[in-house]
Amino acid sequence: MNTTPPSAPDCSRCRALEARVAELEALVQRQQATLDRLAQALEEAQHAGKRQAAPFRKPEGPKPEPKPPGRKSGDQHGPHQHRRALPPDALDETYVVPLPAACPHCGDPRLIPTQVVAQYQTELPRRPVQRRFDLQIGTCDGCGRRLQGRHPLQTSDALGAAASQLGPDAHAALVVLHKELGLSHGKCARVLRQLFGITVARATSVRSLARTAARCQPAYDTVQAEVRASPQVTADETGWRVAGHTAWLHVFVGATATCYVVAPTRDHQPLTQVVGAAWSGTLVHDGWAVYDRWTQARHQQCLAHLVRRCREMVAVAVGGAIHFPRRVLAWVQAAFAVRRVRDQGHLSADALVDAGLALYGQLQRLLGRRRTNAANARLARHLDRHQFHW
Repeated sequence: MNTTPPSAPDCSRCRALEARVAELEALVQRQQATLDRLAQALEEAQHAGKRQAAPFRKPEGPKPEPKPPGRKSGDQHGPHQHRRALPPDALDETYVVPLPAACPHCGDPRLIPTQVVAQYQTELPRRPVQRRFDLQIGTCDGCGRRLQGRHPLQTSDALGAAASQLGPDAHAALVVLHKELGLSHGKCARVLRQLFGITVARATSVRSLARTAARCQPAYDTVQAEVRASPQVTADETGWRVAGHTAWLHVFVGATATCYVVAPTRDHQPLTQVVGAAWSGTLVHDGWAVYDRWTQARHQQCLAHLVRRCREMVAVAVGGAIHFPRRVLAWVQAAFAVRRVRDQGHLSADALVDAGLALYGQLQRLLGRRRTNAANARLARHLDRHQFHW
């Protein structure tokens, strides 16, 4: 038996190994920091891409994998559409189209009519409607004030130099062209001139929209009142542009109406303007901190935002960082499964409470571990901060 004690370790070799280990650990930390920085930059770029929802903005270049044009065969083909024949009372013009004087193939003039069939055509009215209003002007015998008649088709009471105006359909067309189709005021004027022979200046289009907005204010107030009276409001906001400057488009969806507010900031003022600071319904949102000001409301986090965020994290995660967003997605799907069973009437009240407690326990276990990945840590903080709002 060899009873010789093991030789003492070479101190110089140990120090070299320790230095190498420290060097590798420092390299790993630098690489992890680089990965975290790149992941954060990617997340910010994706987030900024979603916020570039300025009016009519489209991504640069073609889609990487565009779908083939045209309809698809099969059950999803959809019905074929055909223009319907116009009813007789809707016809403005009728033309009789006789046979040609001679056969275009052989030149024989002996043509025998056999039947008459109808063809229909819908055309744009190229000639604008020119109206003249002969206004009666008088005075009140009682108070002596000046009075002026008003026809329902009039859009203004102005006289003198401002007596020539656009009709209500022309004002409505400018709104559709500019706000819905995204044409500039100059192009709106060109459309009226080239299609209908109506000559207007760009400033006329601007003033027309301002006038229409003022006329629509009572309807907008009604929409705000409908949203304010709704028991649940879903709130969201996205980037916008006003005269080239950064702004925010806020949207608030109620039970019967949807209200939009364009504001220069992303703060609480738009929602305060619509529902008030003391609103006490159910507020559905994505966790933006400004919505926490509604302390009397019941908060529900938007699960669509959470699912989309987790899927984006899974798409770019490296190594073990992929597990946390996947588990969160599985937790959400489990909650959806409980909801489906409840909606089908197969879950008693007690069973629903037990299922809710089980989901809450799963969330606590998900949040119980420390996260070293920066994106996972932010997601965990978001889940924890709103753990009673899911």
